[in-house]
Amino acid sequence: MKKSLLLLALALGVSVSTYAQKAPKKGKKEVKKEVAAAPAVQGPSFEWEATNFDFGKIEQGKPQSHVFNFKNNGSEPIVITNAQASCGCTTPEWTKEPIAPGKSGFIKATYNAGSVGAFNKTVTVTANVPNSPVILTIKGEVLTKPAAPLAEPAK
Repeated sequence: MKKSLLLLALALGVSVSTYAQKAPKKGKKEVKKEVAAAPAVQGPSFEWEATNFDFGKIEQGKPQSHVFNFKNNGSEPIVITNAQASCGCTTPEWTKEPIAPGKSGFIKATYNAGSVGAFNKTVTVTANVPNSPVILTIKGEVLTKPAAPLAEPAK
């Protein structure tokens, strides 16, 4: 019987000491520290939605535009220094101010659909990012402008 009581006391002592280690101490509040999410990349970095766009079939004489959107997923602002089209038929526009980490910017490419036939044009984006320059591509096919309907002769 003495052995049973001794084993029971020992088991009780072990479980009390284990609980005491896990229980919060009185008078102290547990403080959770929130850590800001670290940027995905050190330095400035583009994260493009897409770098290619297909207009499909477009009508001659009607300029078409597409906006390439990106996000800065780096730790420093992106500064775009230039966006150069591969020909005079394409005009680029872009975000001129620095793009802060976590913020978004754009490159807009406008194609003057003057010549009939397939086209494949690029815009070269130069910025302060490690993978600069970045090449954006637009393509499609310009169809002949439909002829105006003939006026009916006067009676």
